[in-house]
Amino acid sequence: MKYSIRKQLTMGFVGLMAFILVLMFFVYSLFLERYYILHKENDLIEAYEITVRRQEMGETFHLLDNEEIWKQLEETNISMVIMNVTETQTVYSIRGNEEQLIGQLMGYLLNKNQSQGELLKATKEYEIRKTRDMKAGINYLELWGRYSDGEAFLLRSPLDSIGENASLANKLFLYIGIITILLGCILMELIAKKVTEPISELAILSKKMSNLDFETKYTGGGENEIGVLGANFNAMSEQLERTISELKRANNQLQMDIKKKEKIEDMRNEFLGNVSHELKTPIALIQGYAEGLKEGVNDDPDSREFYCDVIIDEAAKMNQMVRNLLTLNQLEFGNYEMEFTRFDIIRLLEGVVQSCDILIQQAGAKAEFPHDKAVYVWADEFKTEQVIKNYLTNAIHHVDGEKKIKIEVIPQGDTVRVCVFNSGSQIPQEDIGKLWDKFYKVDKAHTREYGGNGIGLSIVKAIMESFHQKYGVRNVPDGVEFWFELDCKTRETK
Repeated sequence: MKYSIRKQLTMGFVGLMAFILVLMFFVYSLFLERYYILHKENDLIEAYEITVRRQEMGETFHLLDNEEIWKQLEETNISMVIMNVTETQTVYSIRGNEEQLIGQLMGYLLNKNQSQGELLKATKEYEIRKTRDMKAGINYLELWGRYSDGEAFLLRSPLDSIGENASLANKLFLYIGIITILLGCILMELIAKKVTEPISELAILSKKMSNLDFETKYTGGGENEIGVLGANFNAMSEQLERTISELKRANNQLQMDIKKKEKIEDMRNEFLGNVSHELKTPIALIQGYAEGLKEGVNDDPDSREFYCDVIIDEAAKMNQMVRNLLTLNQLEFGNYEMEFTRFDIIRLLEGVVQSCDILIQQAGAKAEFPHDKAVYVWADEFKTEQVIKNYLTNAIHHVDGEKKIKIEVIPQGDTVRVCVFNSGSQIPQEDIGKLWDKFYKVDKAHTREYGGNGIGLSIVKAIMESFHQKYGVRNVPDGVEFWFELDCKTRETK
């Protein structure tokens, strides 16, 4: 990243360190020697003030009797001489070459040395000068003057080491500075990495959240501000995930409701159209034959009886269709309470076949129902009978060819499959999936002949779905086979 915080932190820290080190280097180079000289001046003045206090107290300056002076001069590397000018003799001398010190002091007293060196400070009591011993090639800082009793004194401290020390110190400081910057770079890189890694993780997390990916969570942890921010990110991610999930569920439910409403509206329009179509023909027949009877179209008693039979037959068809529609409505909307019992499906099939025997004979068909023992199932017996009757009557009305109808009961583990076969024409493949729709008829003319209205198989579908069992139809050699399944072992009612 071009403008990453990590790079900015590292470069900013290194730049600040470099600036501080360079500034210190120049300050050190320019002011170290001056500071050293000023420090030496203070040492000389402090030593002078000690001698002044000793003199005012009337003490004799003797090496062995003045430990305070000795200690001060030893610690600060100062040489000292005190001379009685009147008697031209040394009163006190410590450290350094006494003759050289006396000669330097006499030069000041005789005004011979004032033109040499550099005057740094002057008071009524003393002068501080920076001088150089040309023979030895050594620079000194000297403080000389007179006490109140007339005795002269000189304090001297060498300065030659300061220049060399400052140069060495500058080189050492430069090396230390370079090493410090390198170590600082490494340390700052580690610190910046530790600081920016959780920020980078949060950046990646926010990008994924913007793409509605809420699986990734912040794992950096910690109790600092970034850790709190990461925890808040996780909480926000979870809340957004829940909210979006709820919105999606609500949107999905809304779409389902809209589709359901549209489907209901389509079903209503389709239902009204189908009912109107189914009722139009019988109503027209009833109306026409009734008007014919009223107008006395035919006085023949047999003709009048035929007219009445037609009216009664059409009214019965209308009545049957209404009952079927009411039954289908109860099943589809769950208004019918199923009563699951254990019963013998063989006995039920025998009863239905027997009740339809007259229809089988009228169709010129032969019904086969091979069975040898009872088979018990769990279901609503009344509704199961409706399914069987619909399958059997459908087979009777469409039997053709060999005029063969065959009913089979096939155990399949925990279930039993009941199959009803009729010989004749097969159902076109494109019509098989539509057979269970209300009012759907493959052969409308043939269906009208036997009074069908396309509701029977819709009732079968509603009953079997309320049972939560499988059902279907398939083309087989020489005919068609309808089937359904029922439980034959006890289990919870779905």
